[in-house]
Amino acid sequence: MRIYMDLCCFNRPYDDQTQARIRIETEAKITIQEKIKHAECELLWSAILDLECSFNPVTAHRLAIMNWRAEACAQIMIDDTVLEDAQRLLASGIGEYDALHAACAKAGQADLFVSTDDRLLKRLRAVGGLVAMLPQEALAVMEGWYEE
Repeated sequence: MRIYMDLCCFNRPYDDQTQARIRIETEAKITIQEKIKHAECELLWSAILDLECSFNPVTAHRLAIMNWRAEACAQIMIDDTVLEDAQRLLASGIGEYDALHAACAKAGQADLFVSTDDRLLKRLRAVGGLVAMLPQEALAVMEGWYEE
């Protein structure tokens, strides 16, 4: 299973952990990363993750996130196909970086697009083309929690 996590997902452990939702999303994200490390799934990385992460003013956070680049099975570059798909997503109301993340995930044939951004997930679900979900939802799918 190929997983694409956007930057807000990678940043979730650095958010205020006093809120239950944030703690749950953090734990699920960390568990997904453990699965990546144990080759139970594959991580996709992209040039937009590189760019967006480079803006992180906290060096330790930036470096910790960038270390995941080496764990990726593929690094998606932004080419004409990705840009065309991103333009279509922009037209549907998705923001620039988010559209590029989603287009890169599609180009990398992600099975799951994981984000903590509710608005983005709602728009991606409406547009279609990606299975977009919160970290805990993605973990449930990966582990087959609800399969009989």
